[in-house]
Amino acid sequence: MNKVLIIDDDKELCALMKKCIEQEKLSAVTVYNGIEGVRLIDENKDSYSLIILDVMLPDIDGFQILQKIRDTSNIPVLMLTAKSSEEDKVFGLRLGADDYLTKPFGINELLARVNSLIRRYTTLNPFTADIDSISLKDMVIDKLNRTVTVKDIPVLLTGKEFDLLLFLASNKGRVFTKKQIYSQVWEEEYAFDDSNIMSFISKLRKKIEPDPDHPFYILTVRGVGYRFNKEA
Repeated sequence: MNKVLIIDDDKELCALMKKCIEQEKLSAVTVYNGIEGVRLIDENKDSYSLIILDVMLPDIDGFQILQKIRDTSNIPVLMLTAKSSEEDKVFGLRLGADDYLTKPFGINELLARVNSLIRRYTTLNPFTADIDSISLKDMVIDKLNRTVTVKDIPVLLTGKEFDLLLFLASNKGRVFTKKQIYSQVWEEEYAFDDSNIMSFISKLRKKIEPDPDHPFYILTVRGVGYRFNKEA
């Protein structure tokens, strides 16, 4: 059974989220502060399929916890916040959050995002054919286990970085605009400026490219967007 870890200091909201998530035939664990959340992640991170993480916690900032998660894991992270500013949302996404919900939110929307993130992480992949992996020049993308190796060396990617790489690699040679990339990978209407996509591309290149300043895999098409090198 897929397990969700909920880190939020609002006990009533945690109880509601836990109840609704368990009605979806998922397991849920709740903690009310960042320190306990970090402890559970460190001890049991491989047992979780999703982390729901509040930004405003009483002890540790949710963004700090997100950074700790991304140091060792690509598990999906759904951020919750009472803040509605675009800057906070963009900041969280750039740190490696997979999705974002602003309080107050509807339970149906929460469950839709929870199921979508878990489905992408564990079983389905919206971008691919019925093969289990993509073998490229010096790179292997394992779609079932959501892992990437370059020259047989594992590369740790966030959930969204993996989705972005997989989308582009599954469409080698095809040029996509930043808006098209966002709509396909984030599966929602394009809402941010182009710098958000550029930031994700830059971070991904630093992890996978032999020379990020002269990329081989993800190529820039000036004035248009990006394409994955068809020679890869």
